[in-house]
Amino acid sequence: MAAQRKIDVVMESVRRLIRMGATPNLLNLLQKQHPADLAQVFSELPERDRHAAFNTLVERNGKLAMETLSEIGPDKGAELLALRSAEDIARLVQEIPSDDAAVLIDKLPEELSAVVLDLIRPKPGGGVSELLEYEQQTAGRLMNPNVFALAEELTAGEAITALQTSRDVEMVFYLYVVDDRRHLVGVVSLRRLLLVPPDTPLKRIMTTEVYSARVDTDQEEVARQVASYNLLAIPVVDAENKLAGIITVDDVIDVIKDEATEDVLRLAGVSAEDSVRMAPADSLKRRVPWLLVNLVTAFLAAYVVSKFQNTIKIVPILAAYMPIVAGMGGNAATQTLAVIVRGIALGELTWTNARQALIKEGLVGLGNGVANGLVAGLIAWGFSRGDWALGLILMLAMIVNMFVAATAGTLIPLGLRALKVDPAIASSIFITTFTDVLGFLTFLGLGTAFIRFLHPG
Repeated sequence: MAAQRKIDVVMESVRRLIRMGATPNLLNLLQKQHPADLAQVFSELPERDRHAAFNTLVERNGKLAMETLSEIGPDKGAELLALRSAEDIARLVQEIPSDDAAVLIDKLPEELSAVVLDLIRPKPGGGVSELLEYEQQTAGRLMNPNVFALAEELTAGEAITALQTSRDVEMVFYLYVVDDRRHLVGVVSLRRLLLVPPDTPLKRIMTTEVYSARVDTDQEEVARQVASYNLLAIPVVDAENKLAGIITVDDVIDVIKDEATEDVLRLAGVSAEDSVRMAPADSLKRRVPWLLVNLVTAFLAAYVVSKFQNTIKIVPILAAYMPIVAGMGGNAATQTLAVIVRGIALGELTWTNARQALIKEGLVGLGNGVANGLVAGLIAWGFSRGDWALGLILMLAMIVNMFVAATAGTLIPLGLRALKVDPAIASSIFITTFTDVLGFLTFLGLGTAFIRFLHPG
């Protein structure tokens, strides 16, 4: 709360200083802020004020301005950069690591991006163009190619000297050891390096079992490795096991946050690019397709209901309880789906333990159905003044539907994953169809079977 209050105060001060035209005071205020705080301030400012604040900062403190763009996100960062000349952008992106620069340049308009890449390609150490050759959301695109590596022939003392004289080293907790052809052969922790005698060869103190990622490894898999093995950084190698770069834990945290946000939005049928600040027309364009698909499946449920018109005419009270069966089935399916999709995303759920997960979720669904069905049945019996058949039908329908919901919530995402379809974005539609259709079919089917025991309307 205190941090948010600080952001609010800074944002109001920025807006006031812009209106007053007090550029020196504005610059002084901006330069006192951390890049992450500035990124939040810029994100919440109106577009006009955001551009004014960024232009003021970039003219006097290009490094802080670019660090802020790295924090604000590629879309808004590229939007602020796109109004500047290609030469200016090429100069500014040199202020941030190559991996952050590559993300920003990739989001620029295509023609501007090509010109910027031509301008920075000849410069030493500018590995941005090389990073952009890798597929999006892979380790190659995420890594920083400026990684500190040591030859395996060096001693501990020589390694420390090399480290002291190097510049722009992003991660020094781990020192990677390579052979004469730059193959990754080991890793030495900084603590280990400082505790041994200076004449100790690196070969004797390095660990040869190195956790690494290939340049084509999906960024989610990289995040899983870093989280599983409690790493502060992970080296990235090419197909020949040559050291290509490094991914640090701060980048992994961003990946985890982005992937989690994307999965949550996709479970609701919303595009990962959608946000509260997006223009209404753009949000509408992204949401309508999935809603139309849901509309088609809703008509399927309506078709099932239409086949029981005679039953509903005789016992109209059945129509009042239909949404309970379908709604509770949908809620149960959502719970199962959230657990299963999370398990798939974290690598906890595989084909090896899928059967165990199916049995577990089936038992949970059955237990939920019995507990909720019993309560619902008693309430229906009480409201209907002793119509035991109505209470029994409602209870049995909920047991069946909640069991089906749990089973479908497990099998559908696993099946979609086998078909190479993202289970987070497509599962909810199929499961909603299952719970609605099966719920109505079971409830009204039981109502038809027990109609002679029900109190007519």
